[in-house]
Amino acid sequence: MKDVFGYIRVSTIRQGQGVSLQEQKSAILTHARANNLDIVEWFEEKETAAKRGRPIFSTMLERLRNKDASGVIIHKIDRSARNLKDWAELGELLDSGVDVHFAYESIDLHARGGRLSADIQAVIAADYIRNLRDETKKGVYGRLKQGLYPLPAPIGYLNMGSGKPKKPDPQKAPYIKLAFQLYATGRHSLDEIKEILTKKGLKSFNHGKLSRNGIATILHNPFYIGIIRINRTNEIFKGIHKPIISKRLFDKVQDVLAGKNIKGSGKHCFPFRRLFKCATCGYAMIGEKQKQFVYYRCHSKTCKGTIVRQDKIERLLKKKLKPLKFSKEDVEEINEVIKVKIQEKEDEIKDVKKSLKLKHDKLKTKLDNLTDALIDGDIDKDSFNRRKESILFEMKDIEENLREIESNKGIKSDEAVKKLELLKSLYLSYVHGSEVEKRELLKTTTSNLSVYRKKVVITLHSPFQELSKRLNCAYSSP
Repeated sequence: MKDVFGYIRVSTIRQGQGVSLQEQKSAILTHARANNLDIVEWFEEKETAAKRGRPIFSTMLERLRNKDASGVIIHKIDRSARNLKDWAELGELLDSGVDVHFAYESIDLHARGGRLSADIQAVIAADYIRNLRDETKKGVYGRLKQGLYPLPAPIGYLNMGSGKPKKPDPQKAPYIKLAFQLYATGRHSLDEIKEILTKKGLKSFNHGKLSRNGIATILHNPFYIGIIRINRTNEIFKGIHKPIISKRLFDKVQDVLAGKNIKGSGKHCFPFRRLFKCATCGYAMIGEKQKQFVYYRCHSKTCKGTIVRQDKIERLLKKKLKPLKFSKEDVEEINEVIKVKIQEKEDEIKDVKKSLKLKHDKLKTKLDNLTDALIDGDIDKDSFNRRKESILFEMKDIEENLREIESNKGIKSDEAVKKLELLKSLYLSYVHGSEVEKRELLKTTTSNLSVYRKKVVITLHSPFQELSKRLNCAYSSP
């Protein structure tokens, strides 16, 4: 009785949990008994035979070369190899005197006809895999061209089944958006964002902790703005899934990742930092805390005396903005002006929409021409992918602009309308606003913020400057 190994294989772990391995083992045992062979060791593997490098199969081959057994019993030819290199290695073992048995096929591999029959079956198995790969690839590209993502959904999205677009996860999507918003400020590191999201309960796919690399992967992924990128081939496609963030936010994050917009967290967030300039040298005033007070100082060597306390700036700003506190009648007049401005803007928006749609159509034509150029061989694949990415991102910008216009955000964001809306509650907005809101309000309403030694100069933008003086001539002669 000869000592032999038994080798059984399935392509996936899921298959291994079923009856396939048991059926293979049963057939091999029956073959061993019928041919007076003793199975001294079993080799069980859950790997595809389409690629080389199966660890257990390679170990078994090495053991057979070392004569640890006289041969091996395998269930079928396609269980041993579905690539011709592995089949060639089995052939070398046969030529060296090792017995290779197949429980399912009654083939004498030591006879010329039996070896030829086995070779043909091995070639058919390899061709089957090649065809399967091609068909799978066609199916994947077909889905991608439809805007569907055929791979598992990235974190923040849910898998909705075959042939359906991914759907934002109502629990995780807000955290993904928060990650982009935080990083876009330039004040948070990847590790800080990881800690913030972990505390909020966000976990990776395997229910483990988020990693720093995991956060970086999320922030680099254009899937969250509706664009599919296949990293292995660097190809991109327009997705039909709902974006979680806007392209503007995504672009801001890419700038921070590239080091173009890093502000640093800093220990203190002074409300007027770098807003006021030294009137002597033009340098920005730096905020610093001494005892109970915040001071803004020019650190230029020539302007050592330029310094002012924050509470002094606060008092002067309130004094400057107080004349812009309007009565009920004033607010009604402002509302009438806003109505006129909005009507003017709506007429302008119609022309903008027409222009944007025309530009979008031209980009679609450009994309079609680019595809034709690739098919005709006039452009290489790398150049095609780069230019396609540029076109898709430009189209995404246009689509976002059109969506904003459709929802009237384009009208509301008009500079004139924004200023008029701000006027209605400007003074109260400053008094009750947060430090961030105060900074933004000052950027909108002022044109000059400077300090000469200890004197603070604040100049308002037009029309805020003119309106602040309206009471001076309200009751005078013409």
